[in-house]
Amino acid sequence: MTVAVTALSLFYRSCLGVIAPELTRDLGLTPEDLGRANGAFFFAIGLMQIPAGLLFDRYGPRRVVSWLTVLAVLAAALQGLVRTPAELVAVRALLGVGCAGSFMGAVTLAALWYPGGKLATMLSRVFAFSQIGTFLAATPLALAEGAIGWRWAFGAMAAITAAAGVLFYVVVREPHGTAGKKPEPLGDVIRGLVSVWRTPGLLPLLGIHTFAYASMATVLGLWAGPYLAHVHGMDGPTRGNVLLAMAAAQLVGILAFGPLDRIFDTRKWVIVPGGLCSIALLAVLALVPGLPTTAAVTLLILFTGVTSYAVVIVAHGRSFFPDHLLGRGVTTVNIAQVAGLTLLPVITGPIVGAFPAPGAVSPEIAYRAAFGAIAVLLAGGLTVYLVKARDAKPSSTREQE
Repeated sequence: MTVAVTALSLFYRSCLGVIAPELTRDLGLTPEDLGRANGAFFFAIGLMQIPAGLLFDRYGPRRVVSWLTVLAVLAAALQGLVRTPAELVAVRALLGVGCAGSFMGAVTLAALWYPGGKLATMLSRVFAFSQIGTFLAATPLALAEGAIGWRWAFGAMAAITAAAGVLFYVVVREPHGTAGKKPEPLGDVIRGLVSVWRTPGLLPLLGIHTFAYASMATVLGLWAGPYLAHVHGMDGPTRGNVLLAMAAAQLVGILAFGPLDRIFDTRKWVIVPGGLCSIALLAVLALVPGLPTTAAVTLLILFTGVTSYAVVIVAHGRSFFPDHLLGRGVTTVNIAQVAGLTLLPVITGPIVGAFPAPGAVSPEIAYRAAFGAIAVLLAGGLTVYLVKARDAKPSSTREQE
């Protein structure tokens, strides 16, 4: 069930991309509106990270994720009722609050269940199987939109989210003693947060974590769909199939990257090559005009596969914190990822919107500019990490298993 709630969060992260042309038509959205709507989802998740971490440490992820899922159900239902761009932004923000605990709840539970050097491998399995949510946001959502409309499709997902939330609460169990602890005094709470932020090596890690996963999510969840529709003339089911292939590549990439830190006994030198390959693929998409459809699709699929190195960044961040600061630590690390997920849509939306779009069809140069901006920001984060970050070898953190 941990996989199920994470999968639903991934669905809501990615669902705007495949039906962006239909949303644009029905709600009168601009590229800036699309960027703001996607950014609002991640901004709300970011605001919730510190409170969620405190609640994880106090009540345990099981109860906190279940409580937040109630809001996710409400927001998912409302998403099918929106009439204006402003309503879409507001509902996406509420949906972000509802999904705020899903991803890091899975990380916290995995860290409790699988301490030591196995964490990256186990996280890779959890996140790989969670990609069913991204799959649902591709061809199945495109087909549902064509059959019953996107409003009814979102209503159906609200019902599925409600069922998953109930099952999560009933089925998931935490290790004994990890929930229901005596509340910490306010002074200890503040000292714990300060201790997390003063952790040696944390800030350089946040540099790459801000843009690694966010670069993939922004391309897959927001711009790949409109790019394939406007530049390569794909209809909904066809571009849905491409997004499905991108999600499948991400799944394969997560499973491939997960064990590499243990195989090579390094996390930093798994992350750096992955980042360099991601930048190179984005650079081709940005710098080469008139790419044939086959080449463009291949580059997009390779990009989502390679960018799966982000799972190793999560394991690197978790290695910094003792168990009593686990909830606050992993959610603090996740703030950087959510910041990137918030900023990249907001930054790239105006870039795409800056180019004339006759008939609401953006030209190729608009998407090339967006891909280029993402590549530059990712390169900046990777540079900070490469120069300043210290490695975290799994052999030095592995516990008796």
